[in-house]
Amino acid sequence: MKKSVLFVINTFSKGGAEVALLELLKHIDHNQYNIDLFVLMGQGELVGQLPPEIRLVNKAYDTSSVLTSLGKRALFKHILKCALHHANGIRLLPYMVSNGLAMMRKENHPYKNLVWRLMSDSAERLDQHYDLAVAFLEGGSSYYVADHVNADKKVTYIHVDYQQAGYTKELDRACYEKFDHLFMVSKEVQEKFLEVYPDLRERTSIFYNIIDHEMILQKAIEDDGFLDAYDGTRLLTVGRLHYQKGYDIAIQAMQILKKRGVRARWYVLGDGALRDKLQEQIREADLEEDFILMGAVSNPYPYYEQCDIYVHATRYEGKSIAIQEAMILGCPVIASNCVGNRETVDDGVNGILCDLSPQGIADAIEDLIMDKALRMKYSVQASSIRSVTDREIYHLLKMIDA
Repeated sequence: MKKSVLFVINTFSKGGAEVALLELLKHIDHNQYNIDLFVLMGQGELVGQLPPEIRLVNKAYDTSSVLTSLGKRALFKHILKCALHHANGIRLLPYMVSNGLAMMRKENHPYKNLVWRLMSDSAERLDQHYDLAVAFLEGGSSYYVADHVNADKKVTYIHVDYQQAGYTKELDRACYEKFDHLFMVSKEVQEKFLEVYPDLRERTSIFYNIIDHEMILQKAIEDDGFLDAYDGTRLLTVGRLHYQKGYDIAIQAMQILKKRGVRARWYVLGDGALRDKLQEQIREADLEEDFILMGAVSNPYPYYEQCDIYVHATRYEGKSIAIQEAMILGCPVIASNCVGNRETVDDGVNGILCDLSPQGIADAIEDLIMDKALRMKYSVQASSIRSVTDREIYHLLKMIDA
């Protein structure tokens, strides 16, 4: 008899964790497992790419991306509906009182964590009992699986530097104690999490994101990629427009490069709430022709293939899928020296780790532009990256029989 497994994720648009989940779902043996997917917010365009064997259990679903204007409006309406649902209750008041001030002191202002608690408590309930329930992301999906799913075993994933992302022990402790196992996407993510929850060490292990090499290589030759006639050095960054991704610092770095006379153009693939703010910063720095926000694209891989240098200067990471995709396609990589990036980029071997500052990023880019042999070395080393698909799936599904 097939085992039943439920996966829960916050939204299902083109973020790193969402793409990682999609790849995982594609690689599970559907002859052995019945797989259900529940999207907490009931929204995201990746649902159209699900294998036919996966059952989406949401009663209502919106296929718009949460990164588009239309999708943001739909998301806001959903949040407002949940807030009104709780208007006569005070269940969340203790969390807000005990965590509000602590959260306000953090630079990456995470009111969203309280919102995720509200979303999980307001989401529809599932009647089915599962052999295994998997919360594939911290925050809302973890709260939902911990508190509202009926399953023999429960596991969750941590994809970010837990401390830098603004989560608090006071808010999450009771949640994580309900899980049989916690998967971390990198060793450094694990260590950062265990600094907060040292007594949960025996329940944690590493689960590297699953990446389909052959699919990436194939898609890289399917579309055109860059359509402008620019003949200087093309820099590329892929990721949502979010504080975490450090685009404000990248724009300052590009300003330094321009003042130095370096011929380069920086392209960004991705969308998000900071678009207008970043566009204004670009205008003020007179970089309209030098730092290009291209928005989200359906196939980013030709852009990786055609760029000269991939730059990933983020404030914090879990284990970046974008960096790994760039490496698969042979991109020389420059990344900020932070948790997650250090585990992917071996400084001086397959890429460069730089300081997260305008000067540090600009220096690393200029040095690599000037050294063609070094770019070739990093390209060759990067393209040797390998995945561990079968082993990771085994580690997850063995939880059913553990």
